[in-house]
Amino acid sequence: MLDQAAREHLSNVLKPVAPPRELENVYTPDQHARLLDVVRQNGPWKLILAQHFASAEELVATLSGGFPEGVTPTLDMFLTPTFRGFYANYSSCLFPEISDCFYNDKFLELAKSYWGAQYAKPQMMLFNVNGPCANNDPGHLDSPSFRGIRYENSPTWLCSVMGKSGLFKDHLIKMAQVITWFSHDGSSGFTYWPEGPLKAPRRLQPPIYNRGVLVQNEMMMHRGEANGPLDQQRPAGLAFQTLFSGDPTSSDHWLLKTGDQVIARHHTDELRFLVHWSAEVFEDFAELKKNMDGSDDLTHDRVFDTLIKDVRSRGIAIETPTDPLRDPLFIRSLHAAYDGGAPAQYPVEAPVSPLQLQAA
Repeated sequence: MLDQAAREHLSNVLKPVAPPRELENVYTPDQHARLLDVVRQNGPWKLILAQHFASAEELVATLSGGFPEGVTPTLDMFLTPTFRGFYANYSSCLFPEISDCFYNDKFLELAKSYWGAQYAKPQMMLFNVNGPCANNDPGHLDSPSFRGIRYENSPTWLCSVMGKSGLFKDHLIKMAQVITWFSHDGSSGFTYWPEGPLKAPRRLQPPIYNRGVLVQNEMMMHRGEANGPLDQQRPAGLAFQTLFSGDPTSSDHWLLKTGDQVIARHHTDELRFLVHWSAEVFEDFAELKKNMDGSDDLTHDRVFDTLIKDVRSRGIAIETPTDPLRDPLFIRSLHAAYDGGAPAQYPVEAPVSPLQLQAA
C-alpha cells in the first residue's frame, strides 16, 4: 500500500484539463433513432469485458483500488451485462447513415473550446448499451492515448497505467469527449472526480435522458452507475459469450442470448444507452504536425524501461518480464506502484458495489 504522500501525488496527476461541462439535448430525436438503429441492424454485440481484457490483472490495472491480501481476482468477478460497439474509428465513420453524428461541427467547436485549442479532429465514436445492470466499478480511466502508444496498438491496461503514472505527460495526446446517455432510470447517473480521486466526487444527476458531459475522461476517474430493478441486474445464464441484439420479433425489444438461450428481454425504454464521441485536439499547428508526422513517438521498449526504472527508484522490486504486454505478475506490480487506492468518497445517491468496467 502506498503512503499518503504517494497517494496524494498520484491523485493530483488524475485531473482533467477542466471540469466537465454538462450538456442538454445533445442529439436530435432523428439522430438518436439512427444511432439506435445501427445497433439493431448490425448486431449482435459482445460484452465490454470480452473485447478489451485478456486477464483480471489487465482489467484491475484500469481501475482504482485493489483487492484484499489473499484474494486473487478473476474476470468472473467483473461480469455484468454491458455491451459495446464502435460507430467510428481511426477518424473514419463506419456507418454512413450516422456520419453527421460523427463529423459533428458543434462537437468539434466544443472540443476546441474546452482546451482553448486551434484544431481538432474526430477520432472515435462508440456505444455502450445494457438493460438492467449492476455496476461494480469503483472508478476507472478511459484509455489515454500517447504519441506512438495508443488504444489502437496497445492494451487498455498499459495506456491506463501510463496515464496514472504521470511519467508521459509530454506525450499525452489532448482529447475531449462528448458523452451522452439515454436512460429513463430515475436513480442512475454518472459519478466523477474532477479534482482527483482523493477529493470529493461530483455527479451528473438523473434522469440523464439525452444529457451528457464535455470531458477529458482519460485523465479523470469516473464511473457509470447501476440501473434497473435489482433482481434483473445480473441475469441467470450471463457468460463471457453472451451477446446483445435486437429482437427480430419486435422493433421495441432487445435480447441477451448465451448461445441459443435467451437469458433476458428488454424494452427500449429499459435500456441505458451511452454514446461516446471522442476528438483529438491540437493547441496549434506545431502540435498538430508533431502528432501526425511521428517525429516524437514513444515505443513500447521506451515506455517499459521508463516504468521499470521509476518503480525501482522508489525502492519497489519489479522483475523485467519476457512478455511485458501480457505478464500477469508484471501488470499487477505496475498497478500496485501507480494505484492511489479507491476514491475516498461516494455520493450518498450513488452507492458503490464491488468492481466492473461499465463505462463512460
